[in-house]
Amino acid sequence: MLITGTFIDEISHDIPHQNWGPIEWDKDFQHMKAAGIDTVIVIRSGYRKFITYPSVYLIKEYGCYPPPIDLIDLYLQLAEKYSMNLYFGLYDSGIYWDTGNMQVEIDVNKFVIEEVWKRYGHRKAFKGWYISTEISRKTKGAVEAFSSLGNMCKQISNQLPVLISPWIDGKKAVMAASGTLSKLDAISVKEHEQEWDEIFSGIHQSIDAVAFQDGHIDYSELDQFFSVNKLLADKYKLQCWTNAESFDRDMPIKFLPIKFEKLKLKLEAAKRAGYDKAITFEFSHFMSPQSSYIQAHHLYNRYMEYKQNK
Repeated sequence: MLITGTFIDEISHDIPHQNWGPIEWDKDFQHMKAAGIDTVIVIRSGYRKFITYPSVYLIKEYGCYPPPIDLIDLYLQLAEKYSMNLYFGLYDSGIYWDTGNMQVEIDVNKFVIEEVWKRYGHRKAFKGWYISTEISRKTKGAVEAFSSLGNMCKQISNQLPVLISPWIDGKKAVMAASGTLSKLDAISVKEHEQEWDEIFSGIHQSIDAVAFQDGHIDYSELDQFFSVNKLLADKYKLQCWTNAESFDRDMPIKFLPIKFEKLKLKLEAAKRAGYDKAITFEFSHFMSPQSSYIQAHHLYNRYMEYKQNK
């Protein structure tokens, strides 16, 4: 199972910003291409007041800061240059995280989706949408929010595919700001299956692919959870991707590039489960030869050796 897609996290709200410009981004797309990546997913087009493109709506209505460069335009240029598909990630106001109210995310993204499609929908590389709101369980309002947002995206774009990337509420599902690495009240495989069966029953007509994050469970649990994920995706006729996290959740420093052996374990478990595609969060910080983390340079070398031996 090789990685053929990556998120792009330019907002970088809980990992260091690398201060790249067009030259550095062009070089990174070259490295992605060499690694076999054909899909880039903007994980969010904005978070709170920081945004990736000069949104008239978000600047006016939410007081967002005008960005120094239109990164969505840049990413589309580079995706077109290197024959990649780009999935556009919706805006995250942060209000849901503060209040638990998902209605705000629906309301704001209605305008963002319309604005973005008018601005970039004609671009050759614009091939899909990513709902940036992350959930793990039967969160209040989640089914309604994902259905509404997915339908908005599909209706305006002539049914371009919609991706979601939930997290599994496992033992390592702790807040990034927390000093702990694990918790006791982890979800069981049976609970996970029951809850996601219910969620998928309500949203499967509004999305096309699901890429569960793979870093919140123990390596010994991968096969069990992955089997359930594939079973449910097949039941609801969804593409089953894996979000193979290339950062380590087992260390007190959050977050550093993952040990290659761990990444290999996760990719091979996804292969055994019959997953359709592997993407990662995320190449530029944790796997790139030009990452600010030198460990990422070595992870790239180990991964390329692994890729060449497949």
